[in-house]
Amino acid sequence: MTGMTSTARPHLNRRLAEFGTTIFAEMSALAVRTGSINLGQGFPDTDGPEEIREAAVRALREGHGNQYPPGPGVPELRTAIAAHQQRRYGLSYDPDTQVLVTAGATEAIAATLLALLEPGDEVVAFEPYYDSYAACVAMAGGTRVPVTLRPHEGRFRLDLDELRDAVTDRTRLLLVNTPHNPTGTVLTREELTAIAELAVERDLLVVTDEVYEHLVFDDAEHLPLASFPGMAERTVSIGSAGKTFSFTGWKVGWVTGSPSLVSAVRSAKQFLTYVSSGPFQYAVAKALALPDSYFDDFRADMLAKRDLLATGLTEAGFEVYRPAGTYFVTTDIRPLGESDGFAFCRALPERAGVVAIPNAVFYDHREAGAPFVRFAFCKRTEVLEEAVGRLKTLAG
Repeated sequence: MTGMTSTARPHLNRRLAEFGTTIFAEMSALAVRTGSINLGQGFPDTDGPEEIREAAVRALREGHGNQYPPGPGVPELRTAIAAHQQRRYGLSYDPDTQVLVTAGATEAIAATLLALLEPGDEVVAFEPYYDSYAACVAMAGGTRVPVTLRPHEGRFRLDLDELRDAVTDRTRLLLVNTPHNPTGTVLTREELTAIAELAVERDLLVVTDEVYEHLVFDDAEHLPLASFPGMAERTVSIGSAGKTFSFTGWKVGWVTGSPSLVSAVRSAKQFLTYVSSGPFQYAVAKALALPDSYFDDFRADMLAKRDLLATGLTEAGFEVYRPAGTYFVTTDIRPLGESDGFAFCRALPERAGVVAIPNAVFYDHREAGAPFVRFAFCKRTEVLEEAVGRLKTLAG
């Protein structure tokens, strides 16, 4: 008679049952097991600026942040975030009421969606999307409505008519990611203007994931949606120190928006981590104040690495979509005679000693993403050169 009630239904909440272990964990474990070069998960293989690492050490030694920091984040960091937004984009935020520090952008997304969604609300998001989006919408009881970015003339493009058609009376918010992971697309001023006009017309909230804001290349430009007419009061903007300063393990992110939106997100966030990353917050405050030369050099370094990997992938036989932003390259494997990204990525370590990510995991319409595979180029140059050499064996 024992155990009947505990096994009558699965232990995992049914909202999360479809997700399982993330593809990043699976592929990173595969890289370790096979001794392959890991171009799957997006983390750098070198630390960020030494002076910022030393600022964290100094904070630890001086007792700054070793105990619970303030719930919204330490004042120094909130002030630095507001100053960064003002300096880079002309956006004015009150550090006390319009800035919230989170445990990375991942928690920022989770707290925002848990705060703003009711069960049954629809969320329109661009597909492919970062896997935590789908899980967080599910945890909040929302319904995700994908609008698929499709390749056209060398980049993945948003169909604005499809976006408009996706909005219904049940739509609560638009979830926008630019620069876009995994495709590397950076939305244009015209596209963002249309999104803003739609949001105002249909009275929608917008959540913008801008963690790659400092990684835009060529003629692309990062334009915060919050800066467009009518958007300041309806937009939650999400940023991150991990991607900009190459300290992904510190897990320092942030939310900016109107006082009422930030207050709502803070209400959810306080019951997730409450606070985190105390000493690191002081270091990130200093990082955000680094001169423009840091951001320029960072972008130039990643641009050179993008071109190295993109050229190598082209020579290996892939069709390559050279990204306008982020540190990922999306490829099409069909010129190699392949069509199943999952099978290709699971076999690639044995074939070429390299790990990548199948883009299909970022799609609800798995068939739309089946032939696409993502590679990360946020690695040392010599690692990328070795990976390119290995991948060229695929060309025969």
